[in-house]
Amino acid sequence: MEKQQLSSTMEDYLETLFLLSQEKGAIRVKNIAKRLGVKMPTVTNMLKSLSEKGMIDYEKHEYLELTKRGRAIGQEIDRRHHIISRFLTDILKIDPKTADAEACQMEHAMSPATLRRLAQFMEFVQFCPRTGSSWLSFFEEYCRHGLRPEKCAEHMKDFSGTIKDRIDLIKEPKGENTKR
Repeated sequence: MEKQQLSSTMEDYLETLFLLSQEKGAIRVKNIAKRLGVKMPTVTNMLKSLSEKGMIDYEKHEYLELTKRGRAIGQEIDRRHHIISRFLTDILKIDPKTADAEACQMEHAMSPATLRRLAQFMEFVQFCPRTGSSWLSFFEEYCRHGLRPEKCAEHMKDFSGTIKDRIDLIKEPKGENTKR
């Protein structure tokens, strides 16, 4: 997605405008100011800049709308935010408030290729039978207690037994005919 020389603050505004348009339909300056925790004149100045860049259609004292390009960028920033926030909360077990604040910072700096790889890693960890929730709980244990080689050996032994059991279930019993 071409971002056309947008600052991280501009991207935050576009993300906020996108979310407000999803939630409320009509976007008003006072709603933007409240959501971002800034004063209305600050919002008005930013809206002028975004309008000049073709990101919004805005007339003073009116509702505003995102242009097609502004909506696409706002939606992309929101998507990036959700992926990073989910990684921080679901994989690294960072508390949601901290994860949200840090995702807001990271969403502007991460390249599309890195974000794509992060999303692939999350999918792999959450759905691959070798990893999944038990693997994540082992990571949490490591974070709490540090490296404990005896625990790693124990987990590896359990994993090997689980794999052997799965292979045994897949194999057809020797010497028996199966009915089809």
